Amino acid sequence: MTIFRLTRLMAQSKNLQRTESFLQRRPATTTTTGAILPEPEKQSFGLIGIVMTIIPGLFVGAVISKSIANFLEENELFVPSDDDDDDD
Repeated sequence: MTIFRLTRLMAQSKNLQRTESFLQRRPATTTTTGAILPEPEKQSFGLIGIVMTIIPGLFVGAVISKSIANFLEENELFVPSDDDDDDD
C-alpha cells in the first residue's frame, strides 16, 4: 500500500514539473537570445495632460456626490439640520 502511494506521488510530481517548465515565460525586458531590450521612449504629457485628467475626474466625482446627497435627502436618510448655526 505504501509503495503504491509513493509511486503515485512521484508520478504526480513529474507531471507538475513538466507543466511548470511549460508555463515559464520569458520577461518582456529580454529577447529570445537573452539580450536586454533598450529602454522604451517616454512620452511627456506635461501640464495639459494633468489638467485633462484631473478636471473630468473632479467633475464626475462632484456629479456622483451631488446625486447621492439628493437621494439621501429625498428618502430622509440624512437631512442636514438647521440647529447647527449657533453663531450668536
